[in-house]
Amino acid sequence: MDLRYFINQCAEAHELKRITTEVDWNLEISHVSKLTEEKKGPALLFESIKGYDTPVFTGAFATTKRLAVMLGLPHNLSLCESAQQWMKKTITSEGLIKAKEVKDGPVLENVLSGDKVDLNMFPVPKFFPLDGGRYIGTMVSVVLRDPETGEVNLGTYRMQMLDDKRCGVQILPGKRGERIMKKYAKMGKKMPAAAIIGCDPLIFMSGTLMHKGASDFDITGTVRGQQAEFLMAPLTGLPVPAGAEIVLEGEIDPNAFLPEGPFAEYTGYYTDELHKPIPKPVLEVQQILHRNSPILWATGQGRPVTDVHMLLAFTRTATLWTELEQMRIPGIQSVCVMPESTGRFWSVVSVKQAYPGHSRQVADAVIASNTGSYGMKGVITVDEDIQADDLQRVFWALSCRYDPARGTELIKRGRSTPLDPALDPNGDKLTTSRILMDACIPYEWKQKPVEARMDEEMLAKIRARWHEYGID
Repeated sequence: MDLRYFINQCAEAHELKRITTEVDWNLEISHVSKLTEEKKGPALLFESIKGYDTPVFTGAFATTKRLAVMLGLPHNLSLCESAQQWMKKTITSEGLIKAKEVKDGPVLENVLSGDKVDLNMFPVPKFFPLDGGRYIGTMVSVVLRDPETGEVNLGTYRMQMLDDKRCGVQILPGKRGERIMKKYAKMGKKMPAAAIIGCDPLIFMSGTLMHKGASDFDITGTVRGQQAEFLMAPLTGLPVPAGAEIVLEGEIDPNAFLPEGPFAEYTGYYTDELHKPIPKPVLEVQQILHRNSPILWATGQGRPVTDVHMLLAFTRTATLWTELEQMRIPGIQSVCVMPESTGRFWSVVSVKQAYPGHSRQVADAVIASNTGSYGMKGVITVDEDIQADDLQRVFWALSCRYDPARGTELIKRGRSTPLDPALDPNGDKLTTSRILMDACIPYEWKQKPVEARMDEEMLAKIRARWHEYGID
């Protein structure tokens, strides 16, 4: 599977709109996409970009239906249900389907090096007015190889086009990419890198699954049920998808950073770099690989909910649910790291209580998990009759089952992301407080509130006759 296959699947599911009207890369593409995503509209394929022949694809994951399309699941599944299917498949999967190396592929149809390297050949968008420039991608898979272990890492980073041959790469402190880069610095060498722009969208998610000895390509193929194909990029020798749209090959000097940004983050705000640009690693592009008539896959961010937030919410929901299952926490009915919370800061867990303190145990487990330990600000637990991604019912529980004095616990110190705009810009940007909100009816209550429920026999009768009522 590649990006074009996914685009065709979106079209077949009536989840794609082709825009033939000429648009500008400067703000117009991003603004049309943002308005469409906020209305849960279709993915967009801009086919006429002012001054360019290359089309731009946006909004890949902005609806739960497109997430299901990407995963090969029934299209009517909710975010929670899709994440549950992913979790079950990855937990019960027996044996990896190893990826297959091939010697040729569509990405090698055009190989440009030397003076022919010019990033201006692509309609790289500018997303927001205060952005520091044009961003060739905000979800680019950058392939690196650990010089000590030989292991390959596919990290997802944003990349600003600094000029015709250089891109700033936001490799944040503490991440695996930075740890690898420091090894090259210690060796006194530049770090080979290959940036993948446009491929099987499942590759973005494969990195969230940790299988010892498995590559992201192995995991992608295992979930797909068929071998993924990769080839070794000719300049760097790094593995890239054979069907990728665009690959930028080059080197990153671990000792030579340049100012990058600012950029409208997934929080909907700019970070401190709006006032003082922060030096970042730079990819010196030495060779461009691209398919004939390549498609530029663009992903914006800004305030929720965009396709990036949906993807973050799905991956974190799936990994959190998987971790809770591996902890053997009983009674978990559904899990959701809410896209409305940028896909990071708030989670909801539905639990079938079996003993006093059960719902609190679940909340504690969320914060103790790998997924919940970084950036998570709040956990809401609800009873089994509420699906974790049903915000209408979640707020009902917070209104009618939650007592702040009884159900609230504050944790004063936890690991945070420096991108959180709620933290003091002049203070500690690495830690945050957390809140646990228990919106469950206490298990030990002998007399519990009596809910107004509809008659099940009448509901069954009505559903059987629904077409007779003429209600759309």
